[in-house]
Amino acid sequence: MRIAIAGAGNVGRSIAQELIDNGHQVMLIERQPKMLRPDRVPAAEWVLADACELASLEEANVAGCEVVVAATGDDKVNLVVSLLAKTEFAVPRVVARVNRAENEWLFTEQWGVDVAVSKPRVMAALVEEAVTVGDLVRLMTFRQGEANLVEITLPPTAPYVGEPIHAVPIPRDAALVAILRGKRVLVPSPDDPIEAGDELVFVCTAAVEDEVRAVILGPDSVERTRDRA
Repeated sequence: MRIAIAGAGNVGRSIAQELIDNGHQVMLIERQPKMLRPDRVPAAEWVLADACELASLEEANVAGCEVVVAATGDDKVNLVVSLLAKTEFAVPRVVARVNRAENEWLFTEQWGVDVAVSKPRVMAALVEEAVTVGDLVRLMTFRQGEANLVEITLPPTAPYVGEPIHAVPIPRDAALVAILRGKRVLVPSPDDPIEAGDELVFVCTAAVEDEVRAVILGPDSVERTRDRA
């Protein structure tokens, strides 16, 4: 894929190198001359320009990119870049970095954002994922489709422990995409049994999260969660 990244700081450069290592063509757009460091990511295309300016994005041929990543340290800039990429250049996929947690509510499809990556939310989710057993933890939100990546670590008391996956009435608009068991990542198949301690990873809409929780952990789990809140 051809991918444009606005912001060539540590975050932007790290993303660029990772994508290049995975075989993608990457363009880094940076407006501060002192931040232009082609030697740091020599395989990237470097462009000195303001990604908030329509003419600059046109000159960089952002319309020819499959993905735009707004990765600057300024949330206002990231929102403007996202909106221009989506509305002016019809970029299929726009990913935006959220720097301040209180601004996260702005990073929606109305601003052209398909996926918002909030470092505070991701860090909190990873902490919860590491220590929480018997509850649903939201790992990531995919804004445009209103879908979430969620994880549940099964306690021994979960109703379907020992049962095959095909026996679990997974709600509509939810899909079990992986089982983490010890150091293994398992692709679920209908006859695989689930075990206590398994980490079940689902993609589901926000509307059915409570249903997923109720099925996997038992009907009273939703009420227990609300009581803690």
